[in-house]
Amino acid sequence: SVLSRYENQITILSDYLEEFPETDEPVWILGRQHHLNTDKSKLLLDVSARLWFTYRRKFSPIGGTGPSSDAGWGCMLRCGQMMLAQALICRHLGRDWQWEKHKKQPEEYHRILRCFLDRKDCCYSIHQMAQMGVGEGKSIGEWFGPNTVAQVLKKLALFDEWNSLAVYVSMDNTVVIEDIKKMCWCPGQSSSVAHSSAHLHRSALGQNKNTAGLCPGWKPLLLIIPLRLGINHINPVYIDAFKECFKMPQSLGALGGKPNNAYYFIGFLGNELIYLDPHTTQSFVDSEENGTVDDESFHCQQAPHRMKIMNLDPSVALGFFCKEECDFDNWCSLVQKEILKQQSLRMFELVQKHPPHWPPFIPPSKPEVTTTGAELIESTDKLFELEEEFEILSV
Repeated sequence: SVLSRYENQITILSDYLEEFPETDEPVWILGRQHHLNTDKSKLLLDVSARLWFTYRRKFSPIGGTGPSSDAGWGCMLRCGQMMLAQALICRHLGRDWQWEKHKKQPEEYHRILRCFLDRKDCCYSIHQMAQMGVGEGKSIGEWFGPNTVAQVLKKLALFDEWNSLAVYVSMDNTVVIEDIKKMCWCPGQSSSVAHSSAHLHRSALGQNKNTAGLCPGWKPLLLIIPLRLGINHINPVYIDAFKECFKMPQSLGALGGKPNNAYYFIGFLGNELIYLDPHTTQSFVDSEENGTVDDESFHCQQAPHRMKIMNLDPSVALGFFCKEECDFDNWCSLVQKEILKQQSLRMFELVQKHPPHWPPFIPPSKPEVTTTGAELIESTDKLFELEEEFEILSV
């Protein structure tokens, strides 16, 4: 009865699209423009290609004795997984990659999917995110907000050599260009962090000494900007700028929704947001012996839900992915042109230099693995020991 309370009634995607208003207005999905009257099929493919993470049940208990389902509390964690998965798809397969049922997919796709399976030894599993959230003051089973999920992803990414992402979470509504470039240009190991002892499992990290993650150069950037766009309701002055973010080719959408009810927003039509909804409870799915995953339940072939922008809770987090430095430079130009110069009240600030009154910026680096225990995070005790070091990295 508890699970059924959170399960959504689903309609078929093609039927739902016929309910869209007759309009010449474009539909924007993560930086791609679609027109309902000419390329509806492309819109359908674009929506279904996004990895869709929902509540799951019957996975191994979190922490050994914790919950075996995240129904009712894990929706924001699932939305964070969806945003990160979209970044990994762009990193390895490209934004225009498409998914088709029963079609053989490249190994990179299955490897991405394995990162998110509901197992304690998968680097971005519900287990790892929930346990890492303890260091952010969230008990296992407690609902997360957009900023908490962003901080958890930033910390977990330190242990992920294969994807080798630089995760930057903005502070005080300010994105600092200097800090991002310092972080993305492969910083050296920090001695204080490099010798930290954390209980990590090498297989969960996807460590491979031949991966591109160890090559010098620009580390692909996952940029997350937590924002408060009003007090109790979204301020209408932000709406146009918010919509512009979905038009950018670097867009990963937004995390948000309503109080205790999170959605992954992937686009908009007019003044309605289009989102993937994690509030459907499905059974745990594991990988096959050959490493592939039965992936049909990880793609939304159902209704891309819509909601009016003014119904959005003002607490959100924008996401962007910049694979190369030129992508980030282009993003900065678009922000200056489309958001900052046209807004009297800005959603966020983009500055060149690190603010002098802030603590020094130290790029985060991966702790050394000193054990090959049975879990990626065997206990949270060591995390609390590392928390003091991580605090200085929070900018």
